[in-house]
Amino acid sequence: VRLVESGGGLVQPGGSLRLSCATSGFTFSSNNMMWVRQAPGKELEWVSTIYSTGYTSSKGSVAGRFTISRDNAKNTLYLQLDSLRTDDTAMYYCAKGETFPPAERGQGTQVTVSS
Repeated sequence: VRLVESGGGLVQPGGSLRLSCATSGFTFSSNNMMWVRQAPGKELEWVSTIYSTGYTSSKGSVAGRFTISRDNAKNTLYLQLDSLRTDDTAMYYCAKGETFPPAERGQGTQVTVSS
């Protein structure tokens, strides 16, 4: 299983980013996928899950601001982050499966929200 996140960066409050997670080594279309994040000094927390059926579920504080999606043809998972807040600052990871905490995840991509 290989998971490679990208798309993070520094953005001002209210801004947007689109994270990507390129996957390989497993049948992406058949698997549920999730995004998790870890802020400095805090525990890992679940952000959003997309099931193989396309059904999605998100943490309350990001619902309506973050959108998880997938492109099965490209074996890629996405997370659109809109209306970013300073408390969204964290390392964001993608992971295979729907069980939290995930058994394995990618190396992460840093999202920093600051003015």
